[in-house]
Amino acid sequence: MPEKLLVPARHEPTDVGARFIWIGVALLLASVFALGFLVFELFPNAAFDRTIRLPLAQYPNPQLQPSPSKDMAKFYAEEMRWLNSTGWVDKTRAIVHIPIADAMTKVVQEGIPGWPTPQEKRP
Repeated sequence: MPEKLLVPARHEPTDVGARFIWIGVALLLASVFALGFLVFELFPNAAFDRTIRLPLAQYPNPQLQPSPSKDMAKFYAEEMRWLNSTGWVDKTRAIVHIPIADAMTKVVQEGIPGWPTPQEKRP
C-alpha cells in the first residue's frame, strides 16, 4: 500500500496576492477618511450642538391625570353645552353660533348654497 505524501500547509500563490490586499486596505482607509470629511462638511456644528450648559434648566415634574373618566365627562359636558347654546363667535363681524339642532333644521329647510339637490341629475 503506497504511503500518502504529507504536504505541509502553505499559501496558494494563485489566490489573492499581497498587492491586492494592500490596495484594498488603502481603498478602505481612503473611503473612511472621505466619508468622515463628508460628514464634517455636511454637519459642521455637530460637535457644538450637543454641548450641555450648566446649570441645567429645572422643569416641573409631570402631572398625572387623577381621574381620566371624570375629565372626559367634564370635556364632553362642555362640548355639549357649546353645541346646544347660542353665543358670539366674532362680535365685530356679527358672527354667532346657534344650537346644533337648530342649525341642522335650518340646513334641511334652506339647503346649502351650491350643493346639488336631489332633483338635479348629474350628466
